[in-house]
Amino acid sequence: MALRPFWKGYLKLSLVTCPVAMMPAVTDSEKVRFHTLNRATGHRVVSQYVDEGSGKPVADEDEVRGYRRGEDDYVTLEDDELASVALESARTIDIESFVPADGIGWVWYDRPHYLVPDDPVGEEAFCVIRDAMAATGTAGISRLVLYRRERAVMLQPRDRGIVLWTLRYGDEVRDADAYFRDIDDSKPDTKLRQMMATLVKERTTDWDPAMVNDPVQERLLEIIASKKKGRRRPARAKPEAEPPSNVVSIMDALRKSLSAEGKGGRKGR
Repeated sequence: MALRPFWKGYLKLSLVTCPVAMMPAVTDSEKVRFHTLNRATGHRVVSQYVDEGSGKPVADEDEVRGYRRGEDDYVTLEDDELASVALESARTIDIESFVPADGIGWVWYDRPHYLVPDDPVGEEAFCVIRDAMAATGTAGISRLVLYRRERAVMLQPRDRGIVLWTLRYGDEVRDADAYFRDIDDSKPDTKLRQMMATLVKERTTDWDPAMVNDPVQERLLEIIASKKKGRRRPARAKPEAEPPSNVVSIMDALRKSLSAEGKGGRKGR
């Protein structure tokens, strides 16, 4: 069942405008969530702010935001000062520019949303913008206030709709070269590469959402279900065998792996 939109506004490209609605493409609402309880009474435990020095609770009106500049030294900001930098929640996604669809690295992608037309009259304009990006292999770039902050966003055509990605801020993305530059850039042995390519080919299959099931979530639900019915807790799953700490010969390891694949040793095949 489709969810109600959490954002409504307009999609705009030059003089072309259409009403749109947006829904998050991902959700964690199905995740198991716990409350902290007092074991003795069964009552929920509530949290509160206390003064680090005195240990006494702090009233809401006495709480203030502080930016640390030294040991026990903070610059405090009042609510009106924080409000002064808040941005107006504009309701228009004005596409400012376009970039090649594959021009933005995956590391910049933050959170995906589904964008759909919100009015039959404006649906044609929505489709024209969507199809123009698909035909030119481009993604639209805009800015939008979401989750209380202005975000750069990227729009990509997908099927009949558009996916809007919020993009990470520049100070959130680390330079990959700082981590990868010391890795030896020489090519591995040709025979090893060929054998590894064969192993990869043997294990290549179509994508299936079941590949990313959460086993911890499944086990928690089993335990909860058994407790609801008053049964004993399910037996704990046996841990997987520890991986070898050191592979003496890559060639030998690949030969054994390929041999196991050939004998149907891979699970689920």
